Amino acid sequence: MLIALFPKKCYIPFRPHSMRILKGSEAMKFSTRAIHAGQEPDPTTGSVMTPIYQTSTYAQAGLGENKGFEYSRSGNPTRAALEACMAALEEGTYGLAFASGMAAETAILALLSAGDHVVSCDDTYGGTYRIFERVMRRYGVEASYVAARNVADYEKAIRPNTKMIWLETPTNPLLGLIDIQKVAAIAHAKNLLVVVDNTFASPYFQQPLKLGADIVVHSTTKYINGHSDVIGGALVTSNEEVYQSIKFYQNAAGGVPGPFDTWLTLRGIKTLAVRMRQHEANALAVAQFLYEHPRVEKVYYPGLPSHPDYELAKCQMSGFGGMVSFQFKGTYGDVAQMARRFRVFALAESLGGVESLVCHPASMTHGSIPRAIREARGLTDTLLRLSVGIEDIEDILSDLEQALAAGR
Repeated sequence: MLIALFPKKCYIPFRPHSMRILKGSEAMKFSTRAIHAGQEPDPTTGSVMTPIYQTSTYAQAGLGENKGFEYSRSGNPTRAALEACMAALEEGTYGLAFASGMAAETAILALLSAGDHVVSCDDTYGGTYRIFERVMRRYGVEASYVAARNVADYEKAIRPNTKMIWLETPTNPLLGLIDIQKVAAIAHAKNLLVVVDNTFASPYFQQPLKLGADIVVHSTTKYINGHSDVIGGALVTSNEEVYQSIKFYQNAAGGVPGPFDTWLTLRGIKTLAVRMRQHEANALAVAQFLYEHPRVEKVYYPGLPSHPDYELAKCQMSGFGGMVSFQFKGTYGDVAQMARRFRVFALAESLGGVESLVCHPASMTHGSIPRAIREARGLTDTLLRLSVGIEDIEDILSDLEQALAAGR
């Protein structure tokens, strides 16, 4: 397995307890870990909530004598708490937090070198496609794309210089599922790293490391934080060599979140379980409503028995999530008119907040993908993606009903 040639010992270690998960947390249930893992009472004051360590640097007793922190780009106690909590939720060993989901993705891709190749699923976030094609390609790293659901295609796409397989499951925005265990088995037989973007499912509904992934990545902006008030990213791994290389990059490149952002994310994590349950309940009701609506051509939601990956979803995930996409029967003009009619749903990018959002992928989140490629993948001008919030379901369905009446 190729790891970038970063000096293995050239990273700043945390103080001994900063990466430690709450004692006995491996036996604790998810909601308990979300509230307590990495977040023991502050040793100085006894504060139950992790303080915001709003500092750039740390006093040292003498040369070579420090308490594990030297400079907040290298490590910060608030960030350490978030990193430990993320590791606990994904049941991994090491967590690293970043200033955005894309910063986390960039740190993973820094494991690669010029001449390397990545196999990616084709239905992927537009920002991921953009960094593959407009950033990494400039540095000699090439990506190729295969049909997300077809496991055999991943093996066929592997080249002698392939070093990584990149997955999103469920995919964005068509909500296809990829069999992580099967792809991981193919990858590991050839000594390749498997990365899974788990943003749509959250660790509450899916834990890719347990299914064979080497690295799991999140835009913590989304469900992890859950309140649409902070940008962030994180990754989790149990591979020490991978961790040390990415930790070195995190410090060297400096794409780290500030302590207030990490504190906000920690606060949001505490309600992740209860939020995800309500997101799923509302999303299932929305998907069923849209499936029966005469103005909807197709619904993408893995919780519907009609979804081609329904059985895999029941096996690989513990729930179906809060994202629903659908094809509208009509033209782009009809969709534009409908987008103006929403009252509960806000027309906006992003997802995973407590509020309901509607997104037009072709012109918003996936606009960086060339039209021909976008449409070949099913991202048409009449596709809408819903991030179903936790409002009262009656209000959500009523809003959809009146918006879908546009143009009648």
